[in-house]
Amino acid sequence: MNLAVARQVAALGGVGRIRPAPGTWGSAVVLPLAFAGPVVCLGLATALIGLGAWAIARLKEENGSDHDPSWVVIDEAAGMLVALAAVPPGVPWPWLLAAFLLFRLFDIVKRGPVGWLDRRRGAAWVMLDDVAAGAMAAAVLTAGRWLGL
Repeated sequence: MNLAVARQVAALGGVGRIRPAPGTWGSAVVLPLAFAGPVVCLGLATALIGLGAWAIARLKEENGSDHDPSWVVIDEAAGMLVALAAVPPGVPWPWLLAAFLLFRLFDIVKRGPVGWLDRRRGAAWVMLDDVAAGAMAAAVLTAGRWLGL
């Protein structure tokens, strides 16, 4: 496929070019998909992981670097969808806000497995650090629901 297509996929059709904080915009753009339910969120996350790995690998071919440019936000969208999979349909909106804030916190701070994955080289790792941040957010949300919060 064309390199321009890979750029558009990686930037979520231009969302990654929004300033400031393109990663936050890349996370926010998928929030409405929470209303489709956890299964849809996980399915879309899986699709974005595959598309993102392809697009990032294609970009690497172009510039010879594993660098994760700030305009590449498909990884944030995939990770956010993983977090949203822990939010059942019909819960009050603060749960969506909590999913968003937890995901962004884990993605930005990069502690534990998120940081370890972020330091790996290759297209898949660019995607997987955000998936780990989403999984960590999902774990906190699930624990909160179990505790009756």
